[in-house]
Amino acid sequence: MEKEKDLRQDPKDPDLHTNHFTQDQKDNSSSDPSSEYYTNQPKFGTRGPSKIRQQFSQGMTFFLVIAAAILFYFGLFRLNYISGILKTFLSVAKPIIYGLGIAFLLNPIIKKVDQILVPRLEKMTKTPERAAKISRSVGILVSLLTAFLLITALCNVLLPELYTSIRDMVFKVPGQLNSLLDQINEMNSKDTTINMLVTNAIEEGSNYLQNWLRNDLLKQTNVIMTNLTVGVINVLSEVLNFCVGIIVSIYVLYSKEVFSRQSKKFVYALLKPDRANLVLHLTRKSGDIFIGFLSGKIIDSAIIGVLCFIGLSILNMPYVLLVSVIVGVTNVIPFFGPYIGAIPSAILILLDSPIKGVYFLIFIFALQQLDGNVIGPKILGDSTGLSAFWVVFAIMVGGGLFGIPGMILGVPTFAVIYYVVTLLVNDLLRRKKLPVDSGSYDELSYVNNQGEYIHADDHKEHLNNQQENNKGE
Repeated sequence: MEKEKDLRQDPKDPDLHTNHFTQDQKDNSSSDPSSEYYTNQPKFGTRGPSKIRQQFSQGMTFFLVIAAAILFYFGLFRLNYISGILKTFLSVAKPIIYGLGIAFLLNPIIKKVDQILVPRLEKMTKTPERAAKISRSVGILVSLLTAFLLITALCNVLLPELYTSIRDMVFKVPGQLNSLLDQINEMNSKDTTINMLVTNAIEEGSNYLQNWLRNDLLKQTNVIMTNLTVGVINVLSEVLNFCVGIIVSIYVLYSKEVFSRQSKKFVYALLKPDRANLVLHLTRKSGDIFIGFLSGKIIDSAIIGVLCFIGLSILNMPYVLLVSVIVGVTNVIPFFGPYIGAIPSAILILLDSPIKGVYFLIFIFALQQLDGNVIGPKILGDSTGLSAFWVVFAIMVGGGLFGIPGMILGVPTFAVIYYVVTLLVNDLLRRKKLPVDSGSYDELSYVNNQGEYIHADDHKEHLNNQQENNKGE
């Protein structure tokens, strides 16, 4: 029996040391040797895969490949149905998506709070776990209060001023348009070709407007009212989803370490160690790129909005706060954002005063040069690692596919793709024992047929030696 017990249980097995028995279990195990054998956790796969299992795995592989091909074939003919399912799923999962986004944006504040509070709380509490829980609760409370106070302060400051600016614009724009028409009529008093063209264009526009008011406007009234009702319901639904998302973000932030460990455990269980480490590295790198870009861009846009408000106030421009908000919000969109915000703002100011509109354009151009060359690089740094061309490419593709969200998130998303491609290319070059620096592949550097890298300096030296030999001959 002792030999049998030794064969069944290896004393060097670490799994045996992890099993803790009570005194009664130890007494029972000593009286019945087989009880401990069945109590300990069994091990799987000690004999290696059987032939039946190998054949079954190959058969399953063929089956899954064929099934995937069939599903892909039928999916091509039902793209509308599949897209409808995806839209329904995204609509249902909106609170979770909002919660994950809120948690992602608030996570840096919680990390900062943990860095400050955890060392101090560990000295005051009995266990580190209790200190971590208290710090996490305080961090979540501080981050939510900070976000709430910022939103409340912005609303209290901006909404009254925005209301005043919009009200003034509504009262002033008709008079400005009338004065513009009067100027055009004065120009039309002169009998010239340009005036005739302008007069014909105004008459055609006036006739089209009258026909639209008589025929189309009444028909579209019901549609507009229906869309307005649907729009109000959609706004209320989005507000409700956002409120639920805040609750979801609290749970996510409170248990983020648990989710991280579970995800890491799943990746190591599913993939080989090298592939798992690559996935975890890319996940962390993607998080760094996104949080660095988004947080930096929000801070940069806030600074630009404040500077725009100060500059327009000094220049005594109309609609100061409204224009500053437009410029600051659109500045979140990289590269094209400043121009998107400047065009409608310039039109508003031009209607009030053409000369001030020109001054505004000059001021916005100078402000964007300051942002692009000084403020932006200081805050964002090289968070994406993309050149100007790839930034424009990412914005155009992202905006074309997903609209405004695609223009904002297209740059960090493409930065992650660019980083992955760079890793793959560099790995292939290292296997061929070639340099990975792009500067090494200039006009005169090349790789010969034997796979050896020839540097430009070596090539120049080789050419000089050939020229000296030719002169000597």
